[in-house]
Amino acid sequence: MSLIHNIALTFIPEVGHVTAKNLLGHFGSAEAIFKAKRHELIQVPGIGPQTASHILNNNALPEAEKQLRFIEQHQVKVLFFTDDDYPKRLRNCFDAPILLYYKGTIDLNHPRIISVVGTRRATEYGRQLCRQLAEALASYNVIIVSGLAFGIDIAAHKESLANDIPTIGVLAHGLDRIYPPLHQPVAQKMVLNGGLLTEFPLKTIPDKENFPQRNRIIAGISDATILVEATAKGGALITADIANSYNRDVYAFPGRATDVSSEGCNFLIKTNRAALINNTKDLIYQLGWEETTPKKIQQIQLPLGLSEEELKVIGVLKTSSARIDELAIQSGIPQSKLAMYLLNLEMQGILVALPGKVYRLN
Repeated sequence: MSLIHNIALTFIPEVGHVTAKNLLGHFGSAEAIFKAKRHELIQVPGIGPQTASHILNNNALPEAEKQLRFIEQHQVKVLFFTDDDYPKRLRNCFDAPILLYYKGTIDLNHPRIISVVGTRRATEYGRQLCRQLAEALASYNVIIVSGLAFGIDIAAHKESLANDIPTIGVLAHGLDRIYPPLHQPVAQKMVLNGGLLTEFPLKTIPDKENFPQRNRIIAGISDATILVEATAKGGALITADIANSYNRDVYAFPGRATDVSSEGCNFLIKTNRAALINNTKDLIYQLGWEETTPKKIQQIQLPLGLSEEELKVIGVLKTSSARIDELAIQSGIPQSKLAMYLLNLEMQGILVALPGKVYRLN
């Protein structure tokens, strides 16, 4: 597929991620979209005369050329929505970005990815939790994601690097800068063992409205989101809400009732929006990572009348247990429908639900 057309698709006014996906579904490629006639464009749902004019003007292509020069010069990888190496967990989210810019070394479809977020005003308690978390997770072949911000974010990145855990920073701006600038040395180390990821093109500054957009990538790229310390208002709670909307696990460390820096964590736990964890052992159990030895493949007797979708689920689980988002990807069944099939199979005793939305055959 044409890289310049893929990039240009993100520069068309009034064409967001959902509309871009509709266009791709209709025409098959970004290049075909730019070559389409006006009457063909207007046939696509959501494309009116004004949006068709924006596409036909081709003003997006010169902007894409500027991005392309930067990408080639700085060894940036472009991940388009249809690419195999686009993060599959994120692709499963309804508002996933159509394109990502990535500078790093780590596979974004790694088997185990968690996000660690929290307040910009971290206390020693929060930094110590980040340290303990990284030390305990070092042997679990995990990637830790955060937002490179002050406080808990940078503590999570630093502790990951100190324990040789790959770590990914999701940015609210283009890859031509690091914000805050103070974190430039850490970001350089992350590129060597992890990476930097953003949906924003170069010259995008870290405007306030970019951070909630950034947070949805943090939530969507991960198996689970962990809140270490969080105030009553802030980006960490936004990330937690987004993760819940994606049907992803959310965990929070509790704090004392009088601690302002833990008000958000305590609130999420109290309102059942996050599961309480006191230590990393709790997290490992909740994520179903305790079982490291694969079970022998066993012959199971299946009842008659199973649907084609249920048989697909069983086929995926024959070799190993899997999380619900992994099942959705491997079976090709949307999560919204998959939950019904899983419940039916569980009620028949064919599979067992484990902590962390993990399923295995019974």
